[in-house]
Order: sequence, then C-alpha cells, then structure tokens
Amino acid sequence: MTIQEIQDEIVDEFSMFEDWMQRYEYIIDLGKSLPLIDEQFKTEDNIIKGCQSKVWVHAEQQGEKVVFTADSDAILTKGIIAILIRAFSNQKAADILEANTDFIDKIGLKEHLSPTRANGLVSMVKKIKMYALAFNAKN
Repeated sequence: MTIQEIQDEIVDEFSMFEDWMQRYEYIIDLGKSLPLIDEQFKTEDNIIKGCQSKVWVHAEQQGEKVVFTADSDAILTKGIIAILIRAFSNQKAADILEANTDFIDKIGLKEHLSPTRANGLVSMVKKIKMYALAFNAKN
C-alpha cells in the first residue's frame, strides 16, 4: 500500500468512532500492538526532542524501504507513534519525504491533544522525515 492509502485507511478507522474517548482507547490499543524497538536503540540519539514523555524512534534501510521501530514510556504517546509508523514504515525514503501529513488533521488528533503532546507529535513527524532525508541522500 502507498502512504496515502494507509493514511486514508487510518482516517476511515477513526471515523467509525463516535467520540474521542473511543478514539483514545483505539490509540492506546494501537500502541499495545507496536513492534517494540530493540533495547540497544533506546539511546539519546533516537529520543524525540520536544516530547513530554520519552519516545524513541529507530530507522534502518532494508533494500529500498525504510523500516521504523519505536517505543514510549507513555501509553497514549506509544499509540500516536504507532499510527505514524504504520503510515511511514516500509516505504521508500523519497515517498516519505513527499508524503503529506493531512491525515493527522483529518482524524482531529492535534486538536485533541494537550499542547505538549501536540508539539511531541510534530517532533515525531520531523524525526521520521529527518531519517528519510538521511536515507534518501545516501541513495
């Protein structure tokens, strides 16, 4: 699937819920299913700056695709990074760089987060794009 198709799928899933309590529960469930980052990658280099909780994101190139793993010490934040990883992992670096992140606004995520969590979300997206930029430069 393309990044856009995955994002559309995420928007569809969120539209099934009637209120934000159900959406928060869904985000937490997504976090529980996140493939965990290897302990060796829980380093200062992989930590997201600007996040209220600790979030680690690691990326490696496998063939033409960038594969992300992540973890967080906060359950809601773990769900948020799980959504981003679902959208951007196993994609080409150039496609990640070109992808927009409108789907975050479409599901209303930013407006339903505290200001510090919303800043953290922006920082997570930036980190993913920075990894893509680095891998794209190597190709």
